[in-house]
Amino acid sequence: MKTFNFTGLMAPVFTPYLNGNETLNIGAIEPYVELLKAKHVKGVLVNGTSGEGMLLNTEERILVAEAWQRACKKHGITVMVQIGGAPYPDVVQLARHAAQIDVDAVLCLPELYFKPKSSEQLVAYLKGIAKHCPAIPFFYYHIPMFTDVNVHMPTFLDDAEKEISNFRGIKYTSGDLDQGSACLKVGRTIFLGADSIVCGAVAAGFDSFIMTTLNICPELALEIITDVNRGAVKDARDKQRQLNAHIATILKHGDWVSAMKKAFREKFPSIAVGSTRPPLNM
Repeated sequence: MKTFNFTGLMAPVFTPYLNGNETLNIGAIEPYVELLKAKHVKGVLVNGTSGEGMLLNTEERILVAEAWQRACKKHGITVMVQIGGAPYPDVVQLARHAAQIDVDAVLCLPELYFKPKSSEQLVAYLKGIAKHCPAIPFFYYHIPMFTDVNVHMPTFLDDAEKEISNFRGIKYTSGDLDQGSACLKVGRTIFLGADSIVCGAVAAGFDSFIMTTLNICPELALEIITDVNRGAVKDARDKQRQLNAHIATILKHGDWVSAMKKAFREKFPSIAVGSTRPPLNM
C-alpha cells in the first residue's frame, strides 16, 4: 500500500484542448505542471469536475492521466486521478489503469444513475471499484450539488474505513462546514473543495484543499491559510472576501467550469487549454 500524507494545495486541473474543445493538447500539460509548482501548488487532481472528466471518453481519460503522471513524476508533484462518472465497467477499467501507472491516489464519484441512498449502498459501490486498485490510496468525491447523493459523510467515513482496505478519505465539496468538520479525524485526509469557505475551514482544522481557483490565484488561498494559522483572523477574512469577489466576477461569464477555464486561459495564455465541451457553456 502506498503511503499518502498530503497536506496543502492540490489543483483540480483543466483538461487542455486544441481546436477549441476537440483534440487533447497533451503538449500543454508539462508547462501547466511547471506553472503550478512555481506557485507552490503541491498536487493535481486529474479528470475531475474542472477537468471535464465526465465529458471525455475512456481512451481520452487514460491518455490524460498518463500525461499528467509523466509530467508530475518528473517535477515532483502529487497526482490524484478521478475515475468515476462513467458506466461501471469503465470505472473499473479506469481504476485498473490508475493502478498500472501507479498514481499517488484515486478519487471516485458515486454511481450517478442508480444513486446510492444510504451509507451501506455507497460503501458497497466503492468497495467493488477499490478492489481493482488495492495498493492505491482511495478517496470518495462528495459533491452533492452535482450528484444528488446526500449520504451523511461522518457515518459514511466510519463505514468505509471498516470495509475498504485502501480507503483514505474524501474530497468534501459542500458548504455545510459543520458536517465537514465532523469528518476530521487523525489518520484521515479530508480535502476541502469549496473555495468560498477556506477561512472558516482552516479555523475548523482543514489542512488539505482541492479548489478550482487554485489554478488561477493559489496565492490568495495560501495567504488565507497562513493568516488563520498565525491568528490574523481579520486579515484572513478580508482575503476570503477578496477571493469570493473574484469568484463572483469570474462567474459572470458562464457556468463554473467554463468561466473558470476562461479565466485561466486569459491569465495564462501561453498554456493552451481551449474552451469547454458541450453541454457546458451552451
